[in-house]
Amino acid sequence: MIRRNQSLLNAINMILDAILIFSSYLLATYIRFEIMYGRGSVLEQGWTPHFLRAAALYTVALVAAFYAFKLYGSYRFQSQIRELSVIVMINAVGVSVITGILYVTKIVDFSRLALFLFFVFSTVLVLVKRICLRALLRYFRKLGYNQKHVIVVGNGHFAKQYIEDVKRRPYLGFVVDGYVSKTDKPGMGRRLGEYEELEAILERYSADELIVALEPHEICFMEQVLACADKEGTKVCIIPFYNDYIPTHPVVDVVGRTKLINIRTTPLDNMLWQIVKRMMDFVGALVLIALTSPLMLAAAIGVRLSSPGPIIFKQGRIGKNKKEFRMYKFRSMRVNDTENSAWSTNSDPRKTKFGSFIRKYSIDELPQLFNVLKGDMSLVGPRPEIPFYVRQFKEEVPLYLVRQQVRPGMTGWAQVHGLRGDTSIEKRVEYDIWYIENWSIWLDIRILFMTAFGGMKNSEQIRK
Repeated sequence: MIRRNQSLLNAINMILDAILIFSSYLLATYIRFEIMYGRGSVLEQGWTPHFLRAAALYTVALVAAFYAFKLYGSYRFQSQIRELSVIVMINAVGVSVITGILYVTKIVDFSRLALFLFFVFSTVLVLVKRICLRALLRYFRKLGYNQKHVIVVGNGHFAKQYIEDVKRRPYLGFVVDGYVSKTDKPGMGRRLGEYEELEAILERYSADELIVALEPHEICFMEQVLACADKEGTKVCIIPFYNDYIPTHPVVDVVGRTKLINIRTTPLDNMLWQIVKRMMDFVGALVLIALTSPLMLAAAIGVRLSSPGPIIFKQGRIGKNKKEFRMYKFRSMRVNDTENSAWSTNSDPRKTKFGSFIRKYSIDELPQLFNVLKGDMSLVGPRPEIPFYVRQFKEEVPLYLVRQQVRPGMTGWAQVHGLRGDTSIEKRVEYDIWYIENWSIWLDIRILFMTAFGGMKNSEQIRK
């Protein structure tokens, strides 16, 4: 029943997207030609059979692109931010391609304003529809509709954790009919029987999905469990007993008959995405250097007048693949002998008054834009640390060096959540690894916006 409903919902979703996209063209051209040019203009310049056929073809192509990027399917687990970001990207690329073709070929002189309005209307309408649809589905699932019935196999830690997580998220629409195991386990709900009875249990309950969460000593039952599920045509999901060691998006490689789970593969292992991120860094750094050059000049003068010593402070930091590089900052402290091993604090006596000010508003970090140009750093990524602390933290903090799989950044996921300066290293590592495993261009753009609108000012105390 769930599968039939999902197929129907996917078809309706595609049709609605197509209607909204094509309607956006009609609305954009009506505003551009009819309202701005006068009565009857839209029929001559926007709604001719030729243009309407082109708009219909473009609509089909855009919906096909949505389908190719897996935007039609179950929304139970899919991130809405990812979904909306992909829609904006596809729409932007689509309109850019059309504009480019019209400019290069000069097939027809079509209004660029109309194309821009079309992009805005089609994007906004599809986004609003998606947000409303997801909210509506979650509302009905909370009321008990569109539920997916599941049976859990096992009664160990992860079986219990799954049941608890599902109960805490009723909007996902999962109902646990019970669990199957050798023994009862308090707090897990109704026990339906033992492993040997699984086939009869599946016949009786007609579950949509079987969640297999066997413990290591129960792996001998796996073949029997899978055979029963296949016989009854029940979908199977497996929670491995090493669940805590698997990243958010694991990659499975195949060598002959052997499946390899790569637990440290990241989106930035893809060469294309590496090039895209590097280009964004390079262009972004050039633009930001041009925009902030007056501020950097003022900061340089302030540093020179605040205390004797160099304007730029160069310090060894550990970057991608554990390679050391020299990171640039405006000097905010008096010249001292502990610059490579001492971590600064709010009450640090080494800081100058002007240094406290530029640190408060992250102005001291601006020279790192030149590190970004050189390729030592990225605009967004885990903050680089000095070698002294890297050697210390890699022994004390689990997964610390996983951060070195990508270029360090001027700002990062941890920093925009307030984890900067003298804060928990464990928490920072947790946020950094989440960023690495879930990286996307849109996540970088989001972090840059969060930095610009609130993430640059920190808890640094300005010296009196």
